[in-house]
Amino acid sequence: MEKIPAVHIQEMPPVTLQEGKFHVRLTKGFYQNLRRLTSWPLLALFFGAVWIQHDGQPWILFSFHKSHMTLFGNPLSWQELPLLAGLMIACAFLLFFVSVAWGRVWCGFACPQSIWTWLFIRIEDFTEGKASKRAREESKPFTLARILRRAAKHILWMALALVTATTFSGYFVPIREIVGGALDANLSITTASWIAIMAALTYLNAGLVREKICLHACPYSRFQSVMFDNDTKTVSYDALRGEPRANRRKGEANSGDCVDCELCVQVCPVGIDIRNGLQAACIDCGACIDACNTVMMQLDRPKGLIRFASEAELQGKKSPFIRPRLASYAAVLAGAFAVVFYGFTDTAPLNVDIKRDRGSLYRVVNGDTVCNVYLVQVEGYIENQRRVNISVSGEGEFQLFGPTQIILAADDPYWQPYRVCTKATSKPKQEIIFTFNAGAVSTSKTTNFLSPK
Repeated sequence: MEKIPAVHIQEMPPVTLQEGKFHVRLTKGFYQNLRRLTSWPLLALFFGAVWIQHDGQPWILFSFHKSHMTLFGNPLSWQELPLLAGLMIACAFLLFFVSVAWGRVWCGFACPQSIWTWLFIRIEDFTEGKASKRAREESKPFTLARILRRAAKHILWMALALVTATTFSGYFVPIREIVGGALDANLSITTASWIAIMAALTYLNAGLVREKICLHACPYSRFQSVMFDNDTKTVSYDALRGEPRANRRKGEANSGDCVDCELCVQVCPVGIDIRNGLQAACIDCGACIDACNTVMMQLDRPKGLIRFASEAELQGKKSPFIRPRLASYAAVLAGAFAVVFYGFTDTAPLNVDIKRDRGSLYRVVNGDTVCNVYLVQVEGYIENQRRVNISVSGEGEFQLFGPTQIILAADDPYWQPYRVCTKATSKPKQEIIFTFNAGAVSTSKTTNFLSPK
């Protein structure tokens, strides 16, 4: 029998993270510029939106104290929280759609953990020098100059963390109150404690923990394999072109384009070697692509040894952009955002709730008059319009006993018991409508009026 020829398969290095502390080398290139064009506007929006006001009120505010929200100048009640849940679900489908098409580009270009990590790395590079210098000094004894540089780094880290925590808290407590209270040394213990905790978490996450959050704490790194398919474009190393690796000075005629310079490892913020294949820690930031393209240009070789490519493309096949899974996510995404948009356009500036008196179903007065008692709650979010008129109507003649004009408080909802009466009829149950008018705003609530049989 003819023997099957033996084929030698080159073993790839084990997929591991860099052990211990490693220093990230900053690089330049197309994807780093694209990442900055994405992250800087998001940073400006985060730090700036909290200061914007609309009619004297914060543009965006989630007030636990007042139990209401303000989104882009539109007041919403706490009962509109399902809309936010719907918005988060719609954004999740957007994330799934992007993941199927381009992998973890959200993580590398727009995730707050990544954005703040890069900010902290830049502060480290500014105060302690470039990555190569920091790596050389790591094993040397501390000098006064090095201690001062490290102290300056941590001071700047803590300052950025404190500004970040204060800004984030400004979305729940008006930022002017926070800053004013801090300057007057009159900040509440609750707010001060919250800011301190958030500042400490920011300092630890972006300064000390960094890549471990992406690998161990972020669930996205764990279920990304479920989202990807053979046509998903993600940061990939072209092993067919790059292997076997060889130093450019010792390269042979049959060696690949990879010169084993390890720049792709040095610039990786999560400390992986992309040449070992797709890994859970990779955030698709594109730093390794820019570093490798720079080397290829210096060696007069084609760019793209590391690039955004699908598994099918690496095997020489074409990857269609429109495919069933991607189209399904796009359809669900469009529907989810349409429902959420409709929900936000259908919100009412007056929130009304009516509850019947549980003590009795009805009361008969003077033998021919039937009365029902209701507990009415009115909560308004109309600035400069707190006066509300209340009336009741139905098929018969109904009388409302209670204040027909109320003034809403700025912070608390209005609660008031009302008595509704009418002449006795043969109908045991009738529908009545409570109407609430506040200037040009009007809303109504239907409830039942009970009578003896």
